Amino acid sequence: MSFTTLVDAATLAAHLDDPHWLIIDVRHQLADTAYGARVYAEGHIPGAFFLHCDCDLSGATTGTNGRHPLPDPEKLARRLGEIGVGPQTQVVVYDDAQSMIAGRMWWLLRWLGHEQVAVLDGGLQAWNASKGALTQQVPVARPANFVAKVCDRCVDADYVQAFLATSRMHLVDARSPDRYRGENETIDPVAGHIPGAVNRFFGDNLQADGRFKPASQLRMEWLAVLAGALPEQVVHQCGSGVSACHNMLAMEIAGLPGSRLYGGSWSEWCANRERPVA
Repeated sequence: MSFTTLVDAATLAAHLDDPHWLIIDVRHQLADTAYGARVYAEGHIPGAFFLHCDCDLSGATTGTNGRHPLPDPEKLARRLGEIGVGPQTQVVVYDDAQSMIAGRMWWLLRWLGHEQVAVLDGGLQAWNASKGALTQQVPVARPANFVAKVCDRCVDADYVQAFLATSRMHLVDARSPDRYRGENETIDPVAGHIPGAVNRFFGDNLQADGRFKPASQLRMEWLAVLAGALPEQVVHQCGSGVSACHNMLAMEIAGLPGSRLYGGSWSEWCANRERPVA
């Protein structure tokens, strides 16, 4: 059995010694980019490899392509192969930030054509609550041949600009409601949102304990967000293309696949002052 959206702590614990399973720790903080590597060294789920949001999960920034541009697919494929991700590997990803970074890693693997990837539901907090063990031991990699087969799961700024005022695109902004409204903007130089975007804060996909809401509840809530649009018409964005992936995961859990990501998101959009702002 393969897992393509979520896996719980008990199931992961039962597969810690499974050579066909591989765990990736992607803990990260925007305000402290050394945080992930530091806490990984202090203790992580046994067998987990660490990948960095800026160095591994993102490409080089230019000042106009957003804060977390998509990585070069071949470079990411090489890195995944180095840690042992092969065609049949069941990957499990976790963080300690409401699965925000884990959602990005989940989407990136799906983007590269690897379907057998799941987020640890509830993250490291759920693992700790289940009395799961932690270790400081870094696993020995068994390199594999990971071949990127890039899927049509994203759009660029030109696509968003072209379909702003049409029914062909239903744009969903995953940022917090205040930042969507242009209030309390402390990360990007311009406050506001892309005209026509509706707001669905990624944190609304979760229950109080940090686990995702049941699929039936997510489906009901997301159908309201879609307001009649088809999943294939949905384009997700956020500040830099990270938390938007959380919304894509939620739609997959809800049985509403087919949406796409605007990877540059607000940080790329607002870098060009000629683009409209709401």
